[in-house]
This record gives sequence, C-alpha cells and structure tokens, in this order.
Amino acid sequence: MVKLSVIVPFYNVQQYAPDTLKSLRANTREDFEFILVDDCSRDETPEILARAERDLPGAVLVRHEQNGGLATARNTGIDRARGEYLTFLDGDDWLAPGYYPQLVAAMDQLGCDFVRTDHVQCTGRARSIHRVPQGRRGVVLNPRDTILPADRSTSVDYAYAWAGIYHRRLVDEGLLHFTHGLRTAEDRPWIWRLHREAKSFAAVGLLGVYYRRGVASSLTQIGDVRQLDFIRAFDQVIEETARDPEADKLLPKAVRTYCAIMAHHLGSIERFEPAVARQLRSLSAGALKRLPQDVLAQVLDSMDPQRASRLRRLRRRPAGARTVAA
Repeated sequence: MVKLSVIVPFYNVQQYAPDTLKSLRANTREDFEFILVDDCSRDETPEILARAERDLPGAVLVRHEQNGGLATARNTGIDRARGEYLTFLDGDDWLAPGYYPQLVAAMDQLGCDFVRTDHVQCTGRARSIHRVPQGRRGVVLNPRDTILPADRSTSVDYAYAWAGIYHRRLVDEGLLHFTHGLRTAEDRPWIWRLHREAKSFAAVGLLGVYYRRGVASSLTQIGDVRQLDFIRAFDQVIEETARDPEADKLLPKAVRTYCAIMAHHLGSIERFEPAVARQLRSLSAGALKRLPQDVLAQVLDSMDPQRASRLRRLRRRPAGARTVAA
C-alpha cells in the first residue's frame, strides 16, 4: 500500500526542477510515490522530468496536452494518487532531507484529517521562517474554530497547500480538489472549505519546505490578466461561506480578507499592464457591489484609513463585468 502521495506540478521551471527533484530523492521511502505533473512545459522541463521518471524511486510522470494552471495540475495529481495521505510541492520549491517521513509520523500520531506545518521562505539568499498562525501545537482541533477572529491572521490566511499533509478521506468527501482553472489564489477557496467542513486538524512545528519567492516566472510576479483570478477565487469563498449555517459569524472574516487582497492589488496597480489595470478596477468595483453591504460597511470602518479610502472610492465606480478572461 502507498502511504504518501506527493503531488508536484511543473511548468517551465527548468532552472529549479533539478533542485526540487534532488530534494525528493532525499525523501524517498518504499511506500511513497511522487506524482510529477508536467503542465505542458515549453522549456527543458519535460526532458528533466523524463530522466526523473527513470531515476527517482516512486516517480509517476503525467503530462498535460495543454496548460491548465496550478489548480488543474494539482487535481490531476489528486486523481492519480493512491496514498493513504497526500501532500503537495511546487516545482520550483524544495525540501529538507528526511522531511516527509517526519511529516507522515506526525500524521500517524495525531490521526486527524489534516496537519499544517511551518515553512522557510527563500527570497534570493535571504531566509525567514513563517509559522502557521495557530498557537496550540500538536493538539487536535476543530478546523472551524480557528477561522476567527476577523481582525487577526488565522489559519485560513495561511493558505499554502504544500505546508501540510492530508488524509485520503478528504478526497473521498470532496474536500481536497481545487477549483478547476483558477490561475492564482487557488489555495483560498480550498483552505476555507477545509476549515469549514473538515472535522479535525492540527498544527505542528515541523520545518522542511523551502518556498522560493520572487521567481520571475511565478504568477505573483507577472502583472497579466491571470492575476485577476483572485476575484473568482474570493467570490467563491464568499458564496460558499454565505451558505454556511454560521454565515453571520464567518462572513466578516471572509469579506475583510477579500478587501485586504483587493486593496493590496490596487495599491500596486502600476505593475499591471494598462488594460489589465483598468479591468482590475472595474472587476473590483463589481466585486464590492456583490458583497453583503452591511458586512462590507463594518469591514471598511475597521480597516486602516488608506486602504478603506481606496476601496470606498472604488465602491462608487460603475460595476464592471464579472468574468475574467483566461
């Protein structure tokens, strides 16, 4: 039986894929499988992965005929996974040696639906530790209880899918797949759904994932229309949370996070192409009008004046079309 399935999407990461694969080799075990999803790369990534399929114990190579984005590539991996547990890694990040056996041991010990871990963020040569915003470590908790408070960073703000391990029953319950086609912010509806609907989780102080920031090819660094998928992602968070039995309690957190991300993008709008910047303003104006207005008013009153003013001005603009071009 496969104990752990590791799902690793790759797209045009020839510069980084060798380090990623080397770190996977330092985490092999006879009951681990590594599902390498080539999302229709156009550089030398396919050749690198073809060699890994031969050389990496437990490697399973899957190729997309057309690029689908990170969410779709992860879903391909989930559908191919055979493990009792699943985890993720991005094709430009890497692992500490022996990390996955430790992660599996923590999951075995805790016996919960999912476990979240800290990680190391790497920007150039700089390293910084980022921790799960949950003070109680190694204790099984109700995920729903860690969504709030609205005005502080909580577990739903730590949306990195690769910072954790997930039991197969979450796949069976329809909770682990990502929204097909989302090009960015794909982790946001996913983490909210886990915390609303899964039954148990824990946070552990285990470091082993090295997250590479500032990669030129990353969508977070590219100001094109795909960045605007955060609107689709957070619309989904709001729509699903509004249907929750505790919507009155949870919506202020969801709306506040949406507004904070929107204000962030508007505050750095100069990095977008002019046509995309116009679409960002228009789509954001429409999103503000779709939010529950009583909750939005409370959220804006509680935000810092600069961001609140930026959103209030936008709120007075005519609403734009909701659909974001692919």
